[in-house]
Amino acid sequence: MDSILDYDTVELNEEDRSLRIIDQTLLPGRIEIIDLTTPGEIWDAIYKLKVRGAPAIGVAAAIGMYVISVRIAQTCADNAASGATGFDFGRFCREFKKQKEYLNSSRPTAVNLSWALNCMDRVCREAVEKGSANGIPDPEPVLEALRSEALRIRDEDVATCRRIGENGLTLIGPGDGVLTHCNAGQLATVRYGTATAPMYLAHERNYGLRIYCDETRPLLQGARLTAYELSSAGMDVTLLCDNMAASLMKSGAINAVFVGADRIAANGDAANKIGTMGVATLAKAYGIPFYVCAPMSTVDPSTPDGDHIVIEQRPASEVTEMWYTERMAPEGVKVYNPAFDVTDHSLITAIITERGVHRAPYDFTKEQ
Repeated sequence: MDSILDYDTVELNEEDRSLRIIDQTLLPGRIEIIDLTTPGEIWDAIYKLKVRGAPAIGVAAAIGMYVISVRIAQTCADNAASGATGFDFGRFCREFKKQKEYLNSSRPTAVNLSWALNCMDRVCREAVEKGSANGIPDPEPVLEALRSEALRIRDEDVATCRRIGENGLTLIGPGDGVLTHCNAGQLATVRYGTATAPMYLAHERNYGLRIYCDETRPLLQGARLTAYELSSAGMDVTLLCDNMAASLMKSGAINAVFVGADRIAANGDAANKIGTMGVATLAKAYGIPFYVCAPMSTVDPSTPDGDHIVIEQRPASEVTEMWYTERMAPEGVKVYNPAFDVTDHSLITAIITERGVHRAPYDFTKEQ
């Protein structure tokens, strides 16, 4: 039987020049790998959480822009052939920018999306300028530059998560109880995860951690994804509903909390899946260290604090009927369904990145 860990969350299908992902909306019931080629398919996959988690979204966006660029170049080449005017780099760049902005509209909170798209845009402009200066009306060097950048972002994600795991592992010991919220695991990255990276490395080294996963809205990602992938790896995992964390902490079972982030403001405020702020508040009350794990690409120096982070609102149906055979809530009832909340920096014991363990006072306006 296949394990979810046998598959990469996001990859480039070189043969078809397509974006290949695990459709996470179908987990844990079945593993389905899908290939995406059109802007609409890629936008839909990000918006509907078929691919999710800030780092994985960034990698998917980078590979997605390469895949889209292949199709844009083909259209420009076809037009050039019919009109005998040569390859139109101007049209290519205009369409690239249009599709970049389109993908960026799919999820407003995760900064890795815009970060990756901006990386691809920079490489595209540099490659086009070089090709134009050399008088080479050939899109292949531009496409190869975009491919290389997308794969660089992907490979960098794997190495970054490994370093986050090594840094986080210094903060826990054998036999510890660790609570995590939502999914900041392998399914949210390419490999290892962010908040789960210390857990994967601890498992490799026989720490015997006791891991507790909050259920977590939206889409019950702690129950469906984190509990699934960590148990698939052979870890000791216990699932709990979100409103059970307080009693578990009071029992003394939890030694540390590790969570991910979708955007970290310059002052250390961190946006993560809804309910994270409540977990941080409880951890503070019970004297439990609360750690945020994320790559530096999730840090947004241009956002001064959490009040400036845009919070995505999800459809009401995710609460009222999505997970039930029959509708659970009364027709017409209003629903409050934000995807994220912001944990104040004062509640965060440390922020763990690939560059080390950062402690208060946080100042991410400076080069780390």
